[in-house]
Amino acid sequence: MGQQKLMAKAAWLYHVEGLTQAEIGERMNLTRRRVNELLAAALEQGIVRISFSSPLVESVELESRLRDRFGLDDAVVMPAPADPRLLHAVIGRGAAAYLDRLIQTRKPHSIGVGWGATLRETMQHMTPANEPRIDVRSMMGGLTHGSEINTFEIVRGFAEVLKAQCHYFVAPIYAETPQSREALIAQSVFRKTFRQICDVDISYLSAGDMSQHSLQVRYGLPEGTKVSELIARGAVGDLLGRYIDAKGNPVDHPLNRQVLSPEFDDYRRIPCRIIASGGSHKHGILLALARARLPTILITDAETAMAMLQRAEER
Repeated sequence: MGQQKLMAKAAWLYHVEGLTQAEIGERMNLTRRRVNELLAAALEQGIVRISFSSPLVESVELESRLRDRFGLDDAVVMPAPADPRLLHAVIGRGAAAYLDRLIQTRKPHSIGVGWGATLRETMQHMTPANEPRIDVRSMMGGLTHGSEINTFEIVRGFAEVLKAQCHYFVAPIYAETPQSREALIAQSVFRKTFRQICDVDISYLSAGDMSQHSLQVRYGLPEGTKVSELIARGAVGDLLGRYIDAKGNPVDHPLNRQVLSPEFDDYRRIPCRIIASGGSHKHGILLALARARLPTILITDAETAMAMLQRAEER
């Protein structure tokens, strides 16, 4: 998040929402001194006068509305790029800046990550750090080709930029059958790994939709699985390879019994759950996830935020 937006957001929370500097520091993962500096700079530079003059105030207002509507701890709304091909990079930059601050203020011992183009962009834009005490863990199985869907590459990338410890989950996304999944999970090495997956301080994931934009749809579904069957069961997308309907409930499909990733009840035990995604094809899945209270922090683009709020109000 750029300096101008930090100033606008801090000023909004202070002057409009009435939060104290300490509360703003907790919300934005900043020290109280840093909040004080931002508020002073906002006044000096004319961002705060009688009314807000920053062009970024729209994003700050959307963040506030998302938090209130979906019970989020925080939200980050990035400007939607004119070229949709740049969306992963834009959201990735916003997520990188947020994670930089989060790691500095919360001092997590462990971070769980998934895979996807947004996560790849995030790790490429994070500020290099020296955090050998942090464990970076993969939270789901994956494929072994392609940088966005290679869980090893994503986990290693985050560990390298943080100079942290790296823990892989060596498994495919889906077992061949529900029975073979249960057989795998029954093994002691998998039981131990599954217990550790959700024993993290922060999780950082992206969401998948049902279109050909989705890497999971293009490359990750087992042979013979038809997307049309998932859609017929009500699926609007997935998180952790688990397909859900518009209300955020897992759909009744064998795929959800084959996936090698945590159950949502276990995932919800993670105190800080970041989900970063955007674009018109992600409106349905992000709204479903928000309704199900799966993320505690949402990072998206302005157009997606507005669409989510509008659709939520329509219902």
